[in-house]
Amino acid sequence: MRSLAAPLLVLTAVLALALVLALGVGSASIPPAAVLDALLGGGEPITRAIVRDLRLPRAVLAILIGGGLAVAGAVFQALLRNPLAEPYVLGVSGGSAVGAVAVIAFAASAPAWLLPLAAFGGGVGTIALVFRIAASVGRSLDTRVLLLAGVVVGAFFNAVILLLLTLADVETFRSAIFWMMGSLASATWPAVGLLAAYLLPALAALLALARPLNLMAVGEETALYLGTRVERVKTGAYLVASLLVAAGVAAAGVIGFVGLIVPHALRLFWGGDHRLLLPGSALAGAAFLLLADTTARTIAAPGELPVGVVTALIGVPLFVVLLTRRRA
Repeated sequence: MRSLAAPLLVLTAVLALALVLALGVGSASIPPAAVLDALLGGGEPITRAIVRDLRLPRAVLAILIGGGLAVAGAVFQALLRNPLAEPYVLGVSGGSAVGAVAVIAFAASAPAWLLPLAAFGGGVGTIALVFRIAASVGRSLDTRVLLLAGVVVGAFFNAVILLLLTLADVETFRSAIFWMMGSLASATWPAVGLLAAYLLPALAALLALARPLNLMAVGEETALYLGTRVERVKTGAYLVASLLVAAGVAAAGVIGFVGLIVPHALRLFWGGDHRLLLPGSALAGAAFLLLADTTARTIAAPGELPVGVVTALIGVPLFVVLLTRRRA
């Protein structure tokens, strides 16, 4: 267990440093000592408002979504036995985007809570449709069929999105595109609390599957002989991971590369033991998205870039480096 604890302690320290940086850096720079005073309730009122009401909920939201996407990516890579699988492989992002774009296009004056609700509903509907297609092929859950169903359903919803955008006016088009590129700008404490109430139990459920996933990596027949209920583990892991992704997309839009790069990098450096890979992905994914969001809101200050653009700009060259390392 000591060999597992050391990397996790390193990742925890990286996440703590990323949090301090996120709270102190911005259009108004705040020294670490002033950040700590504000968190403890002291310091100047303006500093407290910036740290506790603006930057802290945004940082916590980034931690939750980044950790959730990375763990979901690690689970999908394990179940599909493909280190290049990513959280949106079953079409969840397309279904969520259809719900959100429909609200932006046809209910722009609706309450603010309707957009994330519609996005989550679209994601859940996509999950149900993909599993229904896969179940109609056979009683056992064939990962190849599930993957193909996700690709086809995702392509269909992408076509629906393009149709909605074609019929939209310029302002609606811009708002929809900005949402699909991902942003944490609308973070509030109620939104953070609602997301945490779902994400934390879902993350705990996936972390508990570390041993079955290790056994299934050897082979499904071997895992079955060793007492793992393979079909139940696969179905539960797919469902929980997909719902985890749907919740993240509903809260912040489509943020790519977090669930692809982070678990893939950890697997290359520390191996495929899911007792380390899953909690390590949660910590590293949280730190990665937190640093990306800090970059997004400071590099073009006083404006900000969509965080999905930043993760892509960082993720693509990093992914090339990882592929080169893997080949070497």
